[in-house]
Amino acid sequence: MSGLARADVVLVGAGIMSATLGALLRRLEPDWSITLIERLDAVAAESSSPWNNAGTGHSALCEMNYTPENSDGSIDITKAVRINEQFQVTRQFWAYAVESGILTDVRNFLNPVPHVSFVRGAQRVDYLRRRQRALAGNPLFAGTELVDDPDEFARRLPLMAAKRDLAEPIALNWAHDGTDVDFGALSKQLIGFCVRNGTTALFGHEVRSLSRQSDGSWTLTVGNRRTGEKRKLNAKFVFVGAGGDALPLLQKSGISEVKGFAGFPIGGRFLRADNPALTAAHRAKVYGFPASGAPPLGALHLDLRFVNGKSWLVFGPYAGWSPKFLKHGHITDLPRSVKPNNLLSMLGVGVTQMGLLNYLISQLRLSEPDRVHMLREFVPGAVHSDWELTVAGQRVQVIRRDKRKGGVLEFSTTVVGSTDGSIAGLLGGSPGASTAVPIMLDVLQRCFADRYQSWLPLLKEMVPSLGAELSREPALYDEVWSWGTKVLRLEAS
Repeated sequence: MSGLARADVVLVGAGIMSATLGALLRRLEPDWSITLIERLDAVAAESSSPWNNAGTGHSALCEMNYTPENSDGSIDITKAVRINEQFQVTRQFWAYAVESGILTDVRNFLNPVPHVSFVRGAQRVDYLRRRQRALAGNPLFAGTELVDDPDEFARRLPLMAAKRDLAEPIALNWAHDGTDVDFGALSKQLIGFCVRNGTTALFGHEVRSLSRQSDGSWTLTVGNRRTGEKRKLNAKFVFVGAGGDALPLLQKSGISEVKGFAGFPIGGRFLRADNPALTAAHRAKVYGFPASGAPPLGALHLDLRFVNGKSWLVFGPYAGWSPKFLKHGHITDLPRSVKPNNLLSMLGVGVTQMGLLNYLISQLRLSEPDRVHMLREFVPGAVHSDWELTVAGQRVQVIRRDKRKGGVLEFSTTVVGSTDGSIAGLLGGSPGASTAVPIMLDVLQRCFADRYQSWLPLLKEMVPSLGAELSREPALYDEVWSWGTKVLRLEAS
């Protein structure tokens, strides 16, 4: 075993969360020693890979589960506004990172793509009309259009209009200012910046154990997955941005704050096509109405994606299931995560989530013709041979202890850390990557409370609206939006 090395900060996992936190800290404290540990051999090979997430740039422009209908018929936009506010913070940091040379190739990770909500049937058309009216009064969504004319539908979405019975009521909410984000390419640029500026990166290594020392620091035992060699690394601060592996690692740390938390893995599969005739006829991300019983991340969508400079169409998700917490994980991940302190949480969710269980079972029973039939609700003229099935990444949804129900399943992201701020990790999967910057700013504020105030001037250079609600300050929103649009070259074409 190698001798004890030391670092100010250890980042576990080479996805978008660690990449973002690493870039922030490298800018805030250029003299700090930072070590990145990744069990696979590349950056963003798990959840941040473009084929393992939707890449929507979740700004709540098109996901209808963020705008539920109240019992009185009004539309609740609270969650949509909150998520959009978070994405605005992320977008500003990207613009700052481009201006300051942290990010060097915008088109490698970010492309303008309209975000669209799509419904069929008179009742849902009426919902979409009310949704557009509710959103239009908020500066963040003021540009959202209602499209309910069949000819205009066909002009904007020719692939979806071909062979469709346009006599049926259909409608769109169309947000022109959406984006497609390749979070894998973005992570590579951010981690590249970190490594060029002194960060040590250990690929093909995994954390086997963590133990807190008397001075509040952490000693990690790190194993080389190829050679079996072990080394010890002492860190003043540890961030666990390891996707589905975050829960087991936080459990290994022994911190009391993670007790009661459990995880439920949900996989995903997509159909994808790279036929240029298809990609040329569909230049948008189009989300459908959430299916009954489906989890919030289960709404079907037909997306234009840009991966390695190539256009693809991606349709799904079709839910999958595995006990693995990572795509490249172990079938023992789920059973090994069950502890005496979270068993009640898991049992409580098992009792209350029968709808989700039935949905997953129905999804696992889908045949190839069933999947193509679902695709044809979006693309009536879809030809099976144009599309191939691909397996996406695993998402481990948070199960939290609840006094009444025993446990509740949450489709969100949660930062869990020790009270002294020496270790923190991120649990959950959605909206996830798109809100990486505000999540990491929260980590900085919670874990470096003694330094955060001194960092604020630089943080406000990175995120000019920091501390403000842009939905309540339209002039400031216009200013930072215009700046970001220009720097990121997202001007309307």
